[in-house]
Amino acid sequence: MGGDPLDELARRLQTACLAAGSTVALAESCTGGLIAAALTEIAGSSGYFVGGVVSYSNETKRDLLGVDPAILEAHGAVSAQAARAMAVGARERFGATLAASVTGIAGPDGGTAAKPVGLTYIGVADAEGVDVRRIVWSGDRAANRRDSVVAVLEMLLGRVETADDPAPILATAGRSAGRTTGPQPE
Repeated sequence: MGGDPLDELARRLQTACLAAGSTVALAESCTGGLIAAALTEIAGSSGYFVGGVVSYSNETKRDLLGVDPAILEAHGAVSAQAARAMAVGARERFGATLAASVTGIAGPDGGTAAKPVGLTYIGVADAEGVDVRRIVWSGDRAANRRDSVVAVLEMLLGRVETADDPAPILATAGRSAGRTTGPQPE
């Protein structure tokens, strides 16, 4: 073993997407383009990766991804609702088979009691709907961002690998347009 997990996951995702004829788009916030960098580090990624948006501000989420300002006002940029809207917006705008989003508080500052440092929401949207996962990382800024990249790649890979399986055994089984894994934000 001993290989870089990002490299290994990106290679597996590329192989799975090319075999399935799937395309991927991204909407990144707290990762600042690290997911796109991991994907494009692998030669041949242009065969499935169509592009992404680093939407660090609420205005960019609204203007480039079509996130409803009412979602941002009611729930904030770091929320399951924002992650869902970002993934859907990226998928629609790029015309991709599936899209992933990530929004969170990487740290070291910016956390509150309700939304602590490390809180991250990851979304994946395809024709079947949207899955959103809530994760709270406990590392420093660099670790939280890297862990978010790994989680997004794993979630995308799980979605592609189970897309044609009539009885998937991974967490994507039973997905629906509104499913959120983990505690719901208040």
